[in-house]
Amino acid sequence: MSSPSQRSGRLGIGIVGAGRVGPILGAALAGAGHAVVGIAAISDESRERADAILPGVPILEMPALIERSELVILAVPQGELASLVEGLAATGSWQPGQLVMHTAPGVGIGVLTPALAAGAIPLAVHPAMQFTGSSVDIARLAGTWFAVTAPAPVLPIGQALVVEMGGEPVVVAEKDRAAYAEAIETATTFSSAIVDQATGLLASIGIESPGLVLGPLVRSAVENALQRARDD
Repeated sequence: MSSPSQRSGRLGIGIVGAGRVGPILGAALAGAGHAVVGIAAISDESRERADAILPGVPILEMPALIERSELVILAVPQGELASLVEGLAATGSWQPGQLVMHTAPGVGIGVLTPALAAGAIPLAVHPAMQFTGSSVDIARLAGTWFAVTAPAPVLPIGQALVVEMGGEPVVVAEKDRAAYAEAIETATTFSSAIVDQATGLLASIGIESPGLVLGPLVRSAVENALQRARDD
């Protein structure tokens, strides 16, 4: 496995997890010129999603996927992340110089310590976006903020990957990942409750497709709130 300084910039990417996030990030990076070498998917639903978003990309067993990949994206639930990383370390799967990136919001690179001990390069990159799991999410990545946590020497790699996906990187310190995750959860829960209430009111007075009516207003409100936050 070559070091970051020896690479041409194009990476062979392996994706662990074919939920709503992993295939979308893989497709975005493929659009930037990288090669998705495989994806690990277990359920029939996840296999179908992988095939729809990444047609032609092979479904691989975990050891083979890790072995072929220069960048491994771990797009699995946060509660499963630590045991997955430790299990792969126990089987000697991680490779020196290999980039390992997880997408969990509430933890940084500490959870990747077993991979780091094997010589892998840890990245924690979380997109602050609600995913539908469909191909429309690829376009929605444009302008989305991504929290990036990484050792200082490789932080530019994480930031560059975000930019290649069309996103905007924001650096979040290791110690601040829990607070970041809480902020994301609070905003998501609050906005969902408000939107549900508003669409319910419109539906109650006979307006069809209330979501379509409110969509532009919601997007505008979010953009204005983000702008105020940046100004502050």
